[in-house]
Amino acid sequence: MFEINIDKSDYKNIFFIGIGGISMSALAELMLAKGYKVYGSDRSPSINTDKLEKNGAKIYYEHKKEHINGMDLVIFTDAISFDNEEYVEAVKQKIDLVDRASFLGAVMKNYDKSIAVSGTHGKTSTTSMLTEIIKDLDVNPTIMLGGQLKDIDGNIKIGDEKLFLTEACEYKANILKYFPTTEIILNIDEDHLDYFDNIDHIIRTFKGYVDNLRESDYVVINIDDENAKTLLPIENCKFFTFGIKNHADLMAKNIEFNEEGFPTYDLYLRDEKVAHVELSVLGRHNILNSLAAIGAAYVNGISIKDSIAGLKSYKGVERRLEVKGFYKGAKVMDDYAHHPTEIKSSIHAIKNACKGKLYTVFQPHTFTRTKLLLDAFANSFDESDVIIITDIYAAREKDYGDIHSKTLRNAIADHRDNAFYISGFEDIVKFVKENISKDDIFVTMGAGDVYKIGEMLLDEDDNK
Repeated sequence: MFEINIDKSDYKNIFFIGIGGISMSALAELMLAKGYKVYGSDRSPSINTDKLEKNGAKIYYEHKKEHINGMDLVIFTDAISFDNEEYVEAVKQKIDLVDRASFLGAVMKNYDKSIAVSGTHGKTSTTSMLTEIIKDLDVNPTIMLGGQLKDIDGNIKIGDEKLFLTEACEYKANILKYFPTTEIILNIDEDHLDYFDNIDHIIRTFKGYVDNLRESDYVVINIDDENAKTLLPIENCKFFTFGIKNHADLMAKNIEFNEEGFPTYDLYLRDEKVAHVELSVLGRHNILNSLAAIGAAYVNGISIKDSIAGLKSYKGVERRLEVKGFYKGAKVMDDYAHHPTEIKSSIHAIKNACKGKLYTVFQPHTFTRTKLLLDAFANSFDESDVIIITDIYAAREKDYGDIHSKTLRNAIADHRDNAFYISGFEDIVKFVKENISKDDIFVTMGAGDVYKIGEMLLDEDDNK
């Protein structure tokens, strides 16, 4: 098992293959702050690589074996293949080589306490909520996010080594490589089926994740989620439950939505009302996310009062129900939703705050997910007034020709008459310009580059 004392390591020169990734870039920035010389490679510049270069990292925008010369440690992302010439060269030179998840797990052990936010949906939002709760406290936490949060000027806040907060993705069973003192389990759903066999395989992986904990550690778990609930009871550590429907340690009751669509609720701790909570983000799903954040803070000694204050100031994170601007009186939004459950929750949240029609543009993410969850995708857009499906974002996969966005559009059209397939981003902008009206909402959804469509639309308005 890989281990590192980040304050006293013999490593001097560290190379990150795929340094621009959201987690890789945060780890690279942490190592820069700790005094290491950081190098890396990626396909193209980004906001993450720009920041790293300003802080002193040397980054190459191509993969060449010569980049590895003189390195003491090489960290690689899951996104690369094992014939990557930098990876091959590191093996050839017998340089210490570790995957991103194992490195993150080793970094975690350098902190007195660590919180890892896991689950199929809601990780970045919940981690961001926790960030707002703890970022200004005396504990001075170190935080790594899976998104860009304005209040910490990016995806990482570097503090001291008392408390570490990070996201924990289950893809490729990476959560088994993490060793936090508090695990949040938001939900367990069928996803990443290019790696997992089925939902039972996913549940077993989360069970192994929980088994890593010690007697003094905590699991903060959503008791409303049927798959997460199968992990209970947990005997190797302490557990703390949260929910809305089922009886839990922490519950939201008397839920209402204000004129802006933001939820409010009464907070109950072990059947006693302790506070009234007002959120500044849309969606019933964010009530559960907020309960998870409050619960994790509570078991780590942070007061309910501090949690409520932090949540009130949380306005959302980039690409999660984000308002990008307005086009002729219509609101333009973007959301990272790329799984049927997420899409349904986000559309419901937006529709609840929509006075006109809701236009949804969805870019499916990976061929595997689109094919295996096709029926669920087809039924996830029912509350949208107009649905536009654009081409599948391949990400890490090859196109074998057995699934197409037209297939999804046709599956939606079997029970809806408002679904369209439009390939080109410029053509989508043209369609929207010709149809959208004041008080409508236009939202782009997906984990790829679909957000660019909203930006193109807003640029059109700026040029008028």
